[in-house]
Amino acid sequence: MRRRFQKGSLQKVRGVWVARWRQDGERKARKLGRVSQITKAQAQSELASIVAPINSRGSEPSERKSFGDFVRDVYLPFYRRKWKRSTVMTNEDRLKHHLTSEFDARLLGSFGRDELQSFLDRKGTTLSFSVVDHLRWDLKQIFDMTVAEGYLRKNPALLLFTPRDCRRAATRVMTLEEVRQLLSLLDVRERLIARLALLAGMRPGEIFGLKWARLEADYADIRQRVYRGDIDSPKSVRSVRHAALSDGLVISIDDWRAVSLDTSGDAWVFQSEKLTTPLAKDNCWRRGFLPKLKPVGLAWANFQVMRRTHSSLLKELDVDPHVRAEQMGHTIDVNENVYTITSLKRRKEAVNALEKAIGA
Repeated sequence: MRRRFQKGSLQKVRGVWVARWRQDGERKARKLGRVSQITKAQAQSELASIVAPINSRGSEPSERKSFGDFVRDVYLPFYRRKWKRSTVMTNEDRLKHHLTSEFDARLLGSFGRDELQSFLDRKGTTLSFSVVDHLRWDLKQIFDMTVAEGYLRKNPALLLFTPRDCRRAATRVMTLEEVRQLLSLLDVRERLIARLALLAGMRPGEIFGLKWARLEADYADIRQRVYRGDIDSPKSVRSVRHAALSDGLVISIDDWRAVSLDTSGDAWVFQSEKLTTPLAKDNCWRRGFLPKLKPVGLAWANFQVMRRTHSSLLKELDVDPHVRAEQMGHTIDVNENVYTITSLKRRKEAVNALEKAIGA
């Protein structure tokens, strides 16, 4: 891009000389003094001293780089070194579909806070809270990096917020009766998969990523997972763990082992028809779960619901939060604030206990 040379402008505003110029993609202004105290020539000289160092830098960094080029050339190459493969796939898809598709050619210095907030407001009318909140974080992190790299002086996305009117997914959990009904409807393979989610609190990727060598006498050794067909390490450091197996679950695993075609140590516990690849989660849900659950109104009880139910039912049994968190492979904070939902019965007991204590 051509070198931009600016002289700035000088204006007389209410008896005061005001200098105006552009710097790092932003309009700047400064009062130089009253007209009665300094001459126009002196004011012009002072303005020239302001813009001189800016002109000496050549074209401004924010004018040399577009949003799309910065994301592709600077942001993604750096963060790919930090993200897991599954995170790279998810984040790159989201950036491409929602951000670079809209802002690709825009210069970094051309963005303002209000415009970016309006963008999130607009996205909030059609997308879920989770997606819009991720976009807010993406914008903040991208522009944080533009500041760190010297492309911009201020982050226009720093104060963005997720619109409160965004659709939020229902966070339902199953009752004990619904759990019993679900397990009674499923065939042997699907029932074992559901029991691993409900009783052992395992993520679907961890379940479908299991090999026979990783199933011990009383625990599952979680060291890998399957995500979109990609064999990857577990979601986080805490996800690498020994997930305890209940006595009945161990019996169910032995029953499945007895009818499985290949139970060698390196074989998948839940194999696809090819036997050499793991069973695909979506195919399993569509073919093995939905036809059984939809007629009885349990189609909403997906793998995420089962895992959330695991945490919530353990809380109902007063299991220590630390035990719950370690079993599920995340922090106590995530366990308490994301996965665990107390039942209305427990809340009713709580307010009755409070009323009794108050003596009302």
